[in-house]
Amino acid sequence: MQFHHHGYVTGDPRILPAAGVGIDRPSDLPDEIDVLIVGAGPAGVLLAAQLAMYPSLTVRLVERRGGRLAIGQADGIQARSNETFQAFGFAERIIAEAFQLTACNFWGPDPADPSRIIRNKRLEDDPTGISEFPHMIVNQARVLDYFTEFAANAPGRLVPDYGWSFVGLTVAEEGEFPVAVTLRRSVGESEGEERTVHAKYVVGCDGARSAVRDAIGGKLQGEQSFHAWGVMDALTVTDFPDIRTKCAIQSGSEGSILLIPREGGFLYRMYIDLGEVAENDHGEVRKTTLDQMIAKANRILSPYTLDVRNVAWHSVYEVGHRVTEKFDDVPAELTGIRSPRVFIAGDACHTHSAKAGQGMNVSMQDGFNLGWKLGQVLEGRSRASLLDTYSAERQVIAQNLIDFDREWSSMLAKKPEEFASPEELTDFYTATFEFPAGFMTQYTPSILTGEPTFQALATGFPIGKRFKSARTIRVADANPVHLGHHHRADGRWRMYVLADAPAAGEPSETAALAEWLRTADDSPVTLFTPEGADLDAVFDVKVVYQQRYEDVELGQVPALFLPRVGPFGLIDYEKVYAVDPQRGDFFEERGIDRSGCVVIVRPDQYVAHILPLTARDEITDFFGANMTVQRSEHAGLG
Repeated sequence: MQFHHHGYVTGDPRILPAAGVGIDRPSDLPDEIDVLIVGAGPAGVLLAAQLAMYPSLTVRLVERRGGRLAIGQADGIQARSNETFQAFGFAERIIAEAFQLTACNFWGPDPADPSRIIRNKRLEDDPTGISEFPHMIVNQARVLDYFTEFAANAPGRLVPDYGWSFVGLTVAEEGEFPVAVTLRRSVGESEGEERTVHAKYVVGCDGARSAVRDAIGGKLQGEQSFHAWGVMDALTVTDFPDIRTKCAIQSGSEGSILLIPREGGFLYRMYIDLGEVAENDHGEVRKTTLDQMIAKANRILSPYTLDVRNVAWHSVYEVGHRVTEKFDDVPAELTGIRSPRVFIAGDACHTHSAKAGQGMNVSMQDGFNLGWKLGQVLEGRSRASLLDTYSAERQVIAQNLIDFDREWSSMLAKKPEEFASPEELTDFYTATFEFPAGFMTQYTPSILTGEPTFQALATGFPIGKRFKSARTIRVADANPVHLGHHHRADGRWRMYVLADAPAAGEPSETAALAEWLRTADDSPVTLFTPEGADLDAVFDVKVVYQQRYEDVELGQVPALFLPRVGPFGLIDYEKVYAVDPQRGDFFEERGIDRSGCVVIVRPDQYVAHILPLTARDEITDFFGANMTVQRSEHAGLG
């Protein structure tokens, strides 16, 4: 964590200096807003946290509840989400209070007595080490708390406006603030009072029954599985031996249970199979009582018993798999012709079962994808066409989620005799674990994602997938550092220059590229960094040398990698790295060609492009496709 570059910090360094709209932020909703976020769920709070890093923007988050969420219905946190938490600076804190899932046990009917269950198999949760971060369980409310804290401590000082319900909106064809939004007070003395605000952009993060989605004519499309599940967060006394291990439990004739231990050492969540639901049920299954759910759980767990002492929360739901066709207000036939003004994210776009643990995780990635794009456009760093990529990228991911969840849910609902083999469920779990871990997302070529022409230069960083970190050693202080852990949610692009063989100070393509990036009139650093801003204000450029750290002399490192920052022009020493042979050679671990390359990473941590160290025009052309020139002397170039 870096601080002191603007002066000595005596307090909590996570509280950044207020700037722009964060200085004397008004408590009342303004009449004109750059971005209005509706709904303080996972997508909404992450989006707010990201936009709070753009203090020139007026951003407000309205929520119909009167205050913070106390008990969340989601609890599964995948490793990809923890990588995201790292970018917002709270991964270590939330991991410390969470329950970490390291194994999944599978139970089935005893062949000798099908009325009893026995353990069939134990599996590691992440057998390949796909991430350095854990798969874990924590109350959704705590996730919201951490993002809300980040937004409040960011330069924009963004805090939720609780007690406002969304009523409706209209979008004008012209005007600086074309979206007129009607809001209604939902709590307090002025409950029922309405007012209208005008926004440049509106984002509906208001759940599966999204009023924002309805206002733009969006419809969830898909099907219902006609299978019901009861879910409860419970404290029990039980003789079931795996109560603190994630379990998929299938009985001989009573159905199945998905058991998820919760944080705190005592609590757990159970998804209890309530069986098939008739098409003409008309919601009767939702009247299943807690006592009936507990009785069903005991029958499934036989010969073991549950003595339920306390239930914090319970519900009954029917599985539905639905996704909207577009995630913005522009009809498909007008995409690229008309710019979107209203977006939807999270459950407003996609609904599915809870058993794959994907709802909150995918929703947060929706918010991360959209947040920096809105910031770029509103600050004039990119053209409005950048916003077309949100729906284009995230709708495909949502459809993939729906397809996966449909298959996983149907597997859990099968009866033992319906499986082709006893290993079918465990084989499916093992074969597909990368998807629920959050790492199957791969964006296709676009203005934000390059063609894989030079993928062979860095096979461990697939273009379009998230940047998979690896350990290096920081040269200035000999600290072992995961390279990706410096990737903050600050809206900056990352360029990782993975050096060719010569050492620092020797003639090399690395040195030539660094000089061009820093000084050339046609380099992206020159073209797209605002006048007067720090050298690394838009592009955070780091270098990893092939040598050991003691063989890299900082005095020989190009100035690009030791930029002067802040009002005092201090040197940033945290951009120069070397291999850490004690923990594995970075170049070998990530399949980096010894001729070197440039790995370009988007602000939301996805690999955007891989190019040779000599690819001057290609680097500038790539950024020119999604950014606008900031220097007046070059204004005609982009």
